[in-house]
Amino acid sequence: MSENPTSESQGQPWQPGRSGEPPAAAGVPQPAAGPSVCPRHPDREAYVRCQRCGRPACPECQRPAAVGIQCVDCVREAALTTPGARTVFGGRATDGTPVVTYAIIGICALVYLAQRASSQVTADFSFLPALGWTEPWRFVSAAFLHSPSTFFHIFLNMFALWSLGQYLEPMLGRARFAALYLISGIGGQVAVTLLAGTPTLLGLQTGRDDAWLAPVVGASGAIFGLFGALLVLNRHLGRSSTAMYATIAINAAFGFLYPNISWQAHLGGLVTGVVCAGAVVAFRRQNVRHLVWAALGGVLALLVAVTVVKYLSLPDAIRMIDSSNFG
Repeated sequence: MSENPTSESQGQPWQPGRSGEPPAAAGVPQPAAGPSVCPRHPDREAYVRCQRCGRPACPECQRPAAVGIQCVDCVREAALTTPGARTVFGGRATDGTPVVTYAIIGICALVYLAQRASSQVTADFSFLPALGWTEPWRFVSAAFLHSPSTFFHIFLNMFALWSLGQYLEPMLGRARFAALYLISGIGGQVAVTLLAGTPTLLGLQTGRDDAWLAPVVGASGAIFGLFGALLVLNRHLGRSSTAMYATIAINAAFGFLYPNISWQAHLGGLVTGVVCAGAVVAFRRQNVRHLVWAALGGVLALLVAVTVVKYLSLPDAIRMIDSSNFG
């Protein structure tokens, strides 16, 4: 039986509340009528309302829910009161604080200080295809290093990570976000290896195959993976990524316009991030949620497989190069 929007006890038509606006319809993000502001950021206008509490939420405070958009406060409250709650993509719901993002930024900052203090840190942990077979940890460690000669490199990457992480991590859950970052970083180094050509001893001696000996550092490959994942996830949610295409294009252009920036790592990270996000979307539902880790493991296994095939195609004298060969 439907209810009439008039008060039966007083016979008066419904009156708006103190905000002057009707309550938000359940499950539907409500546009703010007039110049509403985000209660958490009073200096920002908000055009979307939380479908749970009805308060305005600026883009930074919006979190995709199973239906509509919720604000960070409601997401945090739900995580505390419902320990088994899941995000829209099947990850474990948190209080909205991007802990993994902050941890990665902290690790990169500490490693950067260590690089500034000793050049040996960069030499021991940067990635170069020539050392990938004998020192495979470099596929991972390079994603936490940056150029020690400038602050610009680490600042740009950490700002991008902070911007993407506070949106993606609460959406995916901490474990899925960490896996996305690490696998994308590895994918970037794999692309560097595959696109470095097929070196020969003569080519290494004459400098023709310098790409095989060029060190690569930086979180750019992993961050481009986050860019790619954002495109896939936003498309699934029906949200626009128009501005992100321009951002990706600008960042990609740096790899071609400026020296010592690896466009190969950007490309590899982007493709890997897209594939990982596709796996998260495909296995987001409760009955197949457990398969997402098998899918992400499959992506990692494929990266390992193509890398092993690449190295096995090389002569032993090249494949077995290690740090001792560099004096």
